[in-house]
Amino acid sequence: MKSSTAVTAAAVKTPKKRRPFLSRWNAPIAGYLFISPWLIGFFCLTAYPLFLSLYYSFTDYTLMEPINWIGLKNYDQIFTADAKFVQSVKVTFMYVLASVPLKLIFALLVAMVLNRAIKGITFYRTAIYFPSLIGGSIAVSLLWRNIFGVDGVFNKIIAVFGIAGKGWITNPDTALGTLVLLSVWQFGSTMVIFLAGLKQIPSDLYEASGVDGANKFVQFFKITLPMLSPIVYFNLIMAVINSFQMFTSAFVITNGGPMNSTYVYALYLYERAFSRYQLGYSSALAWIMLIMIVAATLIIAGTSKYWVFYEETGGKKRK
Repeated sequence: MKSSTAVTAAAVKTPKKRRPFLSRWNAPIAGYLFISPWLIGFFCLTAYPLFLSLYYSFTDYTLMEPINWIGLKNYDQIFTADAKFVQSVKVTFMYVLASVPLKLIFALLVAMVLNRAIKGITFYRTAIYFPSLIGGSIAVSLLWRNIFGVDGVFNKIIAVFGIAGKGWITNPDTALGTLVLLSVWQFGSTMVIFLAGLKQIPSDLYEASGVDGANKFVQFFKITLPMLSPIVYFNLIMAVINSFQMFTSAFVITNGGPMNSTYVYALYLYERAFSRYQLGYSSALAWIMLIMIVAATLIIAGTSKYWVFYEETGGKKRK
């Protein structure tokens, strides 16, 4: 008995051999094989072009001449001697500040209307979501240009009420507004996400608040918005990112617009890269755009603790 007990105790005290740290990378070979298409695509189509464009941003690469390293000269010229850069940034920020809030508000209102048990609601949801399926395409942009042209459908409609029409996309005061309106019209994806969030709000909250005498207005600001704040946060970030990169509509509908009124940043980047073939300069512009998007995202993320509520915090704001 003593000998067997001693053997058992010795076995317990004997430390187990630790597996080498890197050995765990050799075990799931099948897993890496399954994700290899994604890894190849990421490194070849995303990571490599990303760092290559960063290198080009410090060169005078033009496709016509050998690549020469020029350091920060592209960035210095952009910030000190490029008037079109300033104009494009101004127009882009105007577009973002106008289109994002309107799109979110309109999408939320429509989602609340569709969050009802009425006959044919599935058809209505599909019909309203459909514009987002073709959103950003050249066909939609051409259609929008015809609608708001001098002889477009919109002018014919307002002519019935005795209002004189005009070229909405050729007028510098209204050209950017037509692009904002197109962005707001393509609210389907945002609306679907809002609709999914509305369905997750317990109906007991509305019933209890109704018993306490809360009307629809109070319920919206005290229940609906706080419960939807994480969804609003997500949609806001996605809308800001997409708005900064808006290109197709501005290029097809107005091509910069009258007096550069719709000369958004992505359009200026495209002109530098594929009209003037200044790929080094356009790479610097692309990285500046990335920095602007990251900065805007960080600002939204930093302020979210004051207005975004999460279930795990008991409905309280994050500290």
